[in-house]
Amino acid sequence: MPASSASSAPTAPEPGGTTPSSAAPPGGPRLVIRLTGVIIGLTAAITLMLCAFGLPTANGGPHHAPLGVTGPESAVTAVQEQLPGDEWEVTVHDNPQALTEAIENRDTVGGLVFAEDGVTVYTATAGGQQIGAAISGLGTTLAERQHVPVTVHDLVPFPEDDPRGTGLASAALPMVFGGMLPAVVLLQLFPGHAGRRVRLAGVVAFALAAGAAVTAVLQFGIGTLDGDYWTTSLGLALGMAALAIPFLGLESLLGYAGFGAGSVVMMFLGNPLSGLASGPYWLPDGWSTLGQLLPPGASGSLLRANAFYDGTGAGGPALVLAVWVLAGLALMCVADRRHRRKTGASPTA
Repeated sequence: MPASSASSAPTAPEPGGTTPSSAAPPGGPRLVIRLTGVIIGLTAAITLMLCAFGLPTANGGPHHAPLGVTGPESAVTAVQEQLPGDEWEVTVHDNPQALTEAIENRDTVGGLVFAEDGVTVYTATAGGQQIGAAISGLGTTLAERQHVPVTVHDLVPFPEDDPRGTGLASAALPMVFGGMLPAVVLLQLFPGHAGRRVRLAGVVAFALAAGAAVTAVLQFGIGTLDGDYWTTSLGLALGMAALAIPFLGLESLLGYAGFGAGSVVMMFLGNPLSGLASGPYWLPDGWSTLGQLLPPGASGSLLRANAFYDGTGAGGPALVLAVWVLAGLALMCVADRRHRRKTGASPTA
């Protein structure tokens, strides 16, 4: 009985009024530092999002866009002197035929033909609708100054079913999520080092299937695309793989922190800087260059080349996407090698 009474006796409180079994309430300097870090991080993320989406739009306009002109020397010289050099890079062509070939070969984004009876404007709306509108406005202004009529010819238009290219602009987010979504799902279904090959095979299979499906919707459902179906679908598949495989590599090497960092970059930088709706020349120079080096921008340029220009200019963006795929595979190889070292050093693992 004395033992029983001793065991049931309450524990004497320690100095300060707390018992040994009671947990200390959260607080103190560590909590303040942690909360401050979270607030600063969230504020930085919101600011980055605003800058990535807002600054390129606010500063949108022609930026060193290649513009072709032809006509009498006096008229061409006057145009070169009037146009600001930071907006247009003027190239003189011998005749209208050479100018139209340059536009169809994607050497220029549009052109102006000057003659005594009027001004002829050549645009390529499918290459960038806003740039095409800017060139049309420029030609109209110059024609009004000379008191002559203006004629506009769209050499590379969108298909009749989608003359404004709304389907192309709406494809930006599906292309980005087409790289993120399969990586997330496969990482959950086949986790760990043992599932790495299954995840890679799943990403490749998904990219091929999704590329074919998205192309079918855009080309046959909405009517936005006008090119070889299989070539366009393979290009979209390459773009999705160029997003998903680096995500797998980052997660294999750095865990979900690496995956999260890659997602932030692609969503907050790659998506708004892709130029899919406006064309790369509508963005400021530095933003445009960065956007074309990221998978969403390169994938959008490859899509334009395959869908509207019969593959002209597809080599550059395809190379960028291939480099991203190889980078993702390299990250996975490094993670695999690190895993082998760990298991070799610890046989019981």
